Amino acid sequence: MELQSPAIKADLSARLRRIEGQVRGIEKMVQEERDCAAILQQMSAARSALHQASLVLARAYAQRCLIDGDRGDIDAVLDQLMSTFRKLE
Repeated sequence: MELQSPAIKADLSARLRRIEGQVRGIEKMVQEERDCAAILQQMSAARSALHQASLVLARAYAQRCLIDGDRGDIDAVLDQLMSTFRKLE
């Protein structure tokens, strides 16, 4: 899928850069032997941020499928969407 919207692409890029920074911060915490509870909390925050980014992309993907999909076979389009969404779990 090609991202058609520059706004969505910019949003995803910003989110991914923040997540990258979070992961670098977590790595630093591990190297500094910081408290495990604090590291786990930051890992949870990074996982949540990545999940939110995936939802932004999933929405854009669904929109593209519904706009560009085969109008005659809506079941096939829905099956494709659901198959993709199941991978988000």
